[in-house]
Amino acid sequence: MQKLFIPVLLGTSRQGRFSEKPANLIFQQLKQRENIEAVLIDPRSLNLPETDDGRNLAALNPEYMDIVSRMDGMIIVSPEYNHSFPGTLKRILDMADPEYKKKAVLIAGVSNGEIGGARMIEALNTVLKALGLSVTQYDLKFFKVNELFDVTGNILDQTYIKKIERGIDDLIWMSQALKIAREKN
Repeated sequence: MQKLFIPVLLGTSRQGRFSEKPANLIFQQLKQRENIEAVLIDPRSLNLPETDDGRNLAALNPEYMDIVSRMDGMIIVSPEYNHSFPGTLKRILDMADPEYKKKAVLIAGVSNGEIGGARMIEALNTVLKALGLSVTQYDLKFFKVNELFDVTGNILDQTYIKKIERGIDDLIWMSQALKIAREKN
């Protein structure tokens, strides 16, 4: 089977974001797979003026639109802000619609608390399904993220590597199945 194209989308552009380290770790783990082509999408590199939204932002971000058109699956790494996901992530997701249909997505929640972004994952699930994305059964949750990485971005708890691998395996399986189904239609 040909390579799968799976971008990793960082869900916030906020200064001092703790989700950047888990996103980089997941991206590095994904890039080690021979059958995967991966790219990291940082919202700071997108053109997101507050005066536009939805498809108007799509016209300002052709690189993002190319990525979502080509992708077979996606990993979203997002912090939990007030029991939900960042508005920046919603604005990015709203740029596309048919480009997402019948493609897989793995959600990675990030929080300084005990539940690793579980409420954000729950809230984001509804939006992703409305966009036509197929959410994997396995989620990643990064608990107490401010204590989980050293200053250079290395993970201190190696059990997370196994969790990331399991999440990627789940995403790859679903991405392959959906790709085959899309190609038959």
